[in-house]
Amino acid sequence: MTTPRASLSRTTPAPLPQAAFDDAQRLACLRLIRSDNIGPVTFRELINLYGGAGAALDALPDLVRRSGRTLRICPRDRAEAELAAAHKAGLQPLFTVEPGYPPSLAHLDQPPPMLYARGRIDLLHRPTVAVVGSRNASAAGLSLTRTFAGNLGTAGFVVVSGLARGIDAVAHDASLATGTVAVVAGGADVVYPPENERLAATIASEGCILSEMPPGFQARAQDFPRRNRIISGMSYGVVVIEAARRSGTLITARLAGEQGRDVFAVPGHPLDPRAEGTNHLIKQGALLVTDAADVVEHLRPQLSQWPGSAPHLSAGAIAEPTVRRPDPPITPPPLPTSQDQAAVLSALGPAPVSLDALVRATGLAARTVQAILLELSLADRIERHAGQLVSLKP
Repeated sequence: MTTPRASLSRTTPAPLPQAAFDDAQRLACLRLIRSDNIGPVTFRELINLYGGAGAALDALPDLVRRSGRTLRICPRDRAEAELAAAHKAGLQPLFTVEPGYPPSLAHLDQPPPMLYARGRIDLLHRPTVAVVGSRNASAAGLSLTRTFAGNLGTAGFVVVSGLARGIDAVAHDASLATGTVAVVAGGADVVYPPENERLAATIASEGCILSEMPPGFQARAQDFPRRNRIISGMSYGVVVIEAARRSGTLITARLAGEQGRDVFAVPGHPLDPRAEGTNHLIKQGALLVTDAADVVEHLRPQLSQWPGSAPHLSAGAIAEPTVRRPDPPITPPPLPTSQDQAAVLSALGPAPVSLDALVRATGLAARTVQAILLELSLADRIERHAGQLVSLKP
């Protein structure tokens, strides 16, 4: 695994307009997200094309009919019930179109369209570093974790981890005083594993618990890798302390590399199977670190390049999110003709291509091509790739 540097040098999607939301806007956003075939990219494209969630929701029935598919649009009462349950559990919804959403996560190609937060939202706008590792950690590994997390917190970083047993739990505990964020695979109001119940309650009070799942959701095996992409995506870098050769921790490291985040690995004894994964990461290009100062020294020059970052590290500094107020209402694009759609379909194939390439190949306006791609996405006829590329499904 190679570890790309400076993720902001990669192509990033056009930023969504951000402004404080009212209840009607949150409801419209949630209904879009919970409707069939509305993934992260389709959500973003709908908002950008129609200028807001309400207008996009109004346009969705026509888009669905034109797609030729029968798709379920989330009923109003179902979305209202979810938001009511979240309010009762003390969870705050954060959408990518709101300024409270973690800035570095919002700049990914496919950020989760919404998150539920429980606790201190301000922590999501400070520089963050993930500290992850083995659930079955050694005493030495746990001691290293406490030192790393404590010193990273003192340097001004918020420590992010997954509230799992072992390394994760110690990383949270060691950084409670300076700021910690727990990203969980189930609902933000559901504690797993049960032995971390007291720790989770403290984090909810003094730190922040984050999840993309609805309140009350019980995590399944497939939900943990999804959680891992949030841990890495919202962090400047990921520090791995003890990981077996086959472990979920290495999934987080792989995702970090794909997202352009730095991967730091603490070397371990060659005979300890709990160090096999970290030693392998170093062979593959991860940055070898032996103390938190190595991480801070490497990341400090990058802080000014990252969205929402603080210009200087200090334990108490909180960076205010940059708010981009919405532009005047956008005129919806004219509905594409069948000839327009045929031209885009003809230009698409199994090889991923960019929007610009489709515009050049078809001679159509960019907004027309975007509208056609939305219809094809709702019809499940195209596949989205990293770098905002699309291809035709077989």
